[in-house]
Amino acid sequence: MSSQLARDHALISAATCGVFEPLIRRYNRLLYRTARSIVKDDTEAEDVLQDAYLQAFRSLSSFRGESSLATWLTRIVINTALARLRKGAHQAEVIPLEGAMPEEHWEAEAETPDTSAMRADVRRLLEKKIDALPDAFRTVFMLRELEEMSVEETSAALNIPEATVRSRHFRARSMLRESLSRELDTGLQDSFGFDGERCDRITARVLAAIHQPQGEQP
Repeated sequence: MSSQLARDHALISAATCGVFEPLIRRYNRLLYRTARSIVKDDTEAEDVLQDAYLQAFRSLSSFRGESSLATWLTRIVINTALARLRKGAHQAEVIPLEGAMPEEHWEAEAETPDTSAMRADVRRLLEKKIDALPDAFRTVFMLRELEEMSVEETSAALNIPEATVRSRHFRARSMLRESLSRELDTGLQDSFGFDGERCDRITARVLAAIHQPQGEQP
């Protein structure tokens, strides 16, 4: 038996005996991010997780180990999230086309304070990464990309061969792409953060719901 399978069996055995917290904490982040990716709302994702955990705990006896426990739980979360979306769609207010925003206002309304702030953040990140390029590469990049000078114009301005302009421009773009990619990878690891507070809150909510009398469960 693999170590993962052994851990799954231990978690299931504990949950079957009424000890739910180890299983909840083991899979909270995975399942929260799964729910969050579907409902696209932090609070909704937590509600989905609570409902999904309750369904899973009521159905533990049906788990046959044909897939991993993580896969089984993830499927329950996905189904719960999709059901919530469908329910929300049925309840959503239908806005008649006549009341929609006139087309001429679309462009004016597109730039909100949030999008402006996001654009400013992206601009600052790009400026920081461009500043970090080596001097020779940065100058070529600025002239070619930001000032949109031709290879010939850049060559003349910097008094370097056109082949050097091309190679430095290519290398500068590569370095910038790599730097931004590392920044993105780091940011992705922290996206839809699952900090200790959220983990504790979901765990407490699920445990409270489990221990409520059957007729009083939300």
